[in-house]
Order: sequence, then structure tokens, then C-alpha cells
Amino acid sequence: MTKEFSVNRLEIKAFAHQNAALEGELPLGQLARLLAEDQRGEAAAAEPVRWVLDGEWVESTGGPGQAWLHLHAETQVQLQCQRCMRPVDVAVESSRSFRFVKDEATAAALDDESEEDVLVLAPQIDALELIEDELLMALPMVPMHEVCPVDVKLESATQDFDDRPAEKANPFAALASLRIDKTQS
Repeated sequence: MTKEFSVNRLEIKAFAHQNAALEGELPLGQLARLLAEDQRGEAAAAEPVRWVLDGEWVESTGGPGQAWLHLHAETQVQLQCQRCMRPVDVAVESSRSFRFVKDEATAAALDDESEEDVLVLAPQIDALELIEDELLMALPMVPMHEVCPVDVKLESATQDFDDRPAEKANPFAALASLRIDKTQS
């Protein structure tokens, strides 16, 4: 018998044991923190967010197996280009694997040495919250166009600014005249 799973209350252990999969699409408006990053504001609420979750149970020798969750999510958001300050559409995508362990101490010990994220196994998780977290972390730190739609003028705010450093006087130049010529003595 195959169990039905809910993305909002995902039972990770059962999901992994069945090697189950869920996929869906939801409007960006359901992910409030991600929507807040979009320059279009509420106008972006209908932008689709596509996601896929795959469960996997990995047997281990000499102990209980481990639950894994593989996540892939993607959407498009509009951010502000940091070069020209105009809107730039950015495709945001995240593919991550999560291994679930019994407690925080185990998670902390394994997380540093693992490529995957290590999380504590809870009876249920809100996978939509996990999807939103991963998409937020996938946002570029400095969004920019490949080629800005306008010419970007790089100039200073001060009219008399000269970008060439002024030649500094050598502080020891005055001492050179005091040097004694040893050949004349």
C-alpha cells in the first residue's frame, strides 16, 4: 500500500522508506520571504515556483538506515542590477540533498565533513519552508545583467576628483643636501 504524502507535513522517514517522490508548482506569492526579495512586489505573486522532492532510504551496515531527501526547486525573480541599478530577471535554482540523523549532536558532528546537509529527523517537516530556504540561499549576492541595457558611466561624485595619485614629496629629499661627500675629505 502506497501512502499519500503532504508537502506541508512531510513524514520524512516514511517518505524515504517508500522511495517516494512529490513534485509540484506553486505561485511565488505563497513563499512570502522570497516574494519580498522580488523587485516587482505583489506583481510577482503569480510567478511559478517548480519543485521536486525525492525520498531515499539508505541502509547502513551495523546500524539503522538513514533517511535522505533530494530537493530541486526553481523560479525566476526580479532583482536590482548592482551595476546599472535597473531590474534584472534572475533564474534561481537549487538542488540539494539532505541526510536525516537522530539528534543535534550527530548532525553537528557530521555536517562539517559531509557534502550534503545533515538535519535532525523530525516526525514531520514543512518541505515548502525548506524549498523557500534553499531558493533564498541560491539568490545571487550581487545580481547583475550579463550586459547592462544602458551604458554605465563610471564617474565620481566630485567634479574636481582626479583618480591619479598626486606625487608625494620624498620626506628625505631635504636630507640629501646634508650628506657629506667622503671623497673630498
